Order: sequence, then C-alpha cells, then structure tokens
Amino acid sequence: MTGETPPRRPGLSVRWKLTLSYAGFLAVAGALLLAVVWVFLLRYVPDNPQGLLGISPNRYLLVHTFAPAAAVAMAFLLVFGLVGGWLLAGRMLAPLAQISDAARRAGKGSLSHRIRMKGRRDEFHELSDVFDSMLGQLESHVAEQRRFAANASHELRTPLAISRALLDVAREDPARGRDELIERLHTANTRAIDLTEALLLLSRGERGNFSRERVDLSLVAEEAAETLLPLAEQRRITLEVTGGQAPACGSAELLLRMVTNLVQNAVVHNLPAGGSVTVHTETQGDASVLRVENTGRRLAADLVPTLTEPFRRGTERVRSDEHAGVGLGLAIVHSVVRAHDGTLALVPRPAGGLLVTVRLPGVP
Repeated sequence: MTGETPPRRPGLSVRWKLTLSYAGFLAVAGALLLAVVWVFLLRYVPDNPQGLLGISPNRYLLVHTFAPAAAVAMAFLLVFGLVGGWLLAGRMLAPLAQISDAARRAGKGSLSHRIRMKGRRDEFHELSDVFDSMLGQLESHVAEQRRFAANASHELRTPLAISRALLDVAREDPARGRDELIERLHTANTRAIDLTEALLLLSRGERGNFSRERVDLSLVAEEAAETLLPLAEQRRITLEVTGGQAPACGSAELLLRMVTNLVQNAVVHNLPAGGSVTVHTETQGDASVLRVENTGRRLAADLVPTLTEPFRRGTERVRSDEHAGVGLGLAIVHSVVRAHDGTLALVPRPAGGLLVTVRLPGVP
C-alpha cells in the first residue's frame, strides 16, 4: 500500500453547493408563500361571472392576473438566491481559502508562513490559530531534527577522522610505536561506539516502543550509585542515596540509563574535590519523584534550558577527561522522561551546581 490519496471523481465545489442551497431555500420559501396565498385567499373567491358580492373579480381573473406576477417573483427569488448565495458563500469561505493556501505552502516545504487571520473570533479564526500553532511546532521540530542530524554527523565524523589519521601516520611511519597506535585507535573507536549506542537509545526513547513493568526508582537509584561509586571516590565526591520507595511503570533498562546519566552528570560536572551528589526518591501524591542534586560551579540562567538539547554543552560544563561524554546525557534523560509521560525540571542552585527533578506517574 502507498500513502498517496486515491483519485476522486470531480464534483461541485463547496461554494456552488452553498449557493444552490441558498437559492433552493429561497425558492422553497417563495413556493410556500404562494401556497399560503392560494390556500387562505384565492380558494375562497367565488368562481362565477359576478365575483364576490357582484363587484369583485372572480377567481379566474385573479388567478390569471396573479400567476404571471408570481412566476416573475419566483424567477427573481431564484436569480437573487443564486447571485446572493454565490457572493455570500464566497465571503464565508474566504478564510478557508487562506488556510488552504497556507497548507499548500506547507506541503511544498515552506513552514515559516503564517495565516494570522484578522477579524472577530469565530470557527475559522480558531482553526487558523490552531493551524499556525501546528506550523510553528512543525517548523521547530524540523529545525531541531536538521540540527540534530548535522551535529550527529559532525560527532560521528570526528572519531572516524581520528582513526583515519592514525592509520595514515602508521602507514607512512611503520616504525612508530604500535602500542600507542592501538591505544589511540581503541579510544577513538570506543567514542564512536558510545555515540552510536547513545543515538540508538535516544531514538528508542523517542519512539516509546518498549514493554512496561513495575520499577522502584529507589532500587534503580541505588544500583546507579553503586555503579558510579568508584568514579565518585576517584574525584573525591560524596555520593549519597536517600528517601524511600518510588514505584513507577516503565522500562527498567531505560529508567536505569536515565538515573545513571543523571548521577554521572552530577559527578562529572562537580567541584574539583570535596563536592557532593545527593539522590533522593519519594512518592508525592500519585507521582513518583526522583531528585538529583549536586554541587559545582554556578550556571547561567540562560544555559540551563539548553542542557537537554542533543550535543549542547555549556562552556562551563565541558570536560576534557575520559568522562567528557558525547553531549547526549541529558538529552537521553529528557527523551526517557517524555516516553514515560513524566516531567523533567532543571534548576540551578544559588550556591552552584544543579537540581534535577524527575516526576513520573506512580503505580497504585
């Protein structure tokens, strides 16, 4: 099957249909009026030579006098209905023509056009506002996808270019240290693999095609903290998990990656030494809440909203060590949270660092 629209037989336009409807309504109204005249007036006139009381015209004369005038009136009503209906239908359908023109432009790839319909608010005005909003969201989504594709291509090209350069150097200088070449190739390939896996995980979270089960965020937080404890100790950062049970419904694998990314992000982007990371889980009403709070440098207010965008790294948060990442950590977190119908809030701490709050629908 193809996604093409099947051909349709030609028919009357909506304007012609409305015009004929108006004209038909006037014709029916005129016919009903003539019927009323006949039923309640003409049939009571005597049909004899003297007429009514011997002084009025008889029914024959009235009918022959009234019929031509009635025919002219009916013809006038029909013409008036067609002309007036055509003009009235055109005026009523003019906003729809603007919406159709905008839809055709969008179909050709022009998503920046907006209708911005003027006049009083009615059904067409509301439809145009909804269409403008849809175009805005679509334009933003397409721009985001193009930016993501460009950034992904750039990020993937970097380790591949490094690998090619190393191989070229080894080919031109066979005497160069083999162990050093292997180690640098391993590092470049590991980065490419990590980036590919992150892109696949991000795509999986965006699609939302995963099985759901009961997952306790407190157990997931403990598992993530246990995995990243050596990294925290290496950086002399205190890692603590507090709170109680926080049951949610979702993918255990994706939720574990979400918490792991948050904790690793909090450990890596922290103070050089003596910092802290606190992971807290609790239940608030019908929601399960996970909070990850860390110390660190102060973040600019305009930087925080961009941290969940793919490949966006703030200058204060870039790391050049082995845990520099691929710029998809918080983007994956955001994608997993949306796939689980939750919310993600990032708030900079006044003393420095970041407070991340994840709210997911709880399990009764």
